[in-house]
Amino acid sequence: MNADQLRKALTELKGQRTATFAFQGIPEPHAHLSVPNAMLVPDEPDHLIKLTDGQSIFIVDAERVAYIRIGQ
Repeated sequence: MNADQLRKALTELKGQRTATFAFQGIPEPHAHLSVPNAMLVPDEPDHLIKLTDGQSIFIVDAERVAYIRIGQ
């Protein structure tokens, strides 16, 4: 998955859902990341994929994403 595809997939996050990522090539227990109340940060000059839960910013490496679960 490239950054543009990931950004497009995350556009529906509006702070009301949890996004859970599974990463390939990352050892357990760090291979999963859950972001409650996730919101996609608008594209910035650095073009990194950033999510926020309102308290922290999470930067996601699109090329390592195996799958994403978007749920309640």
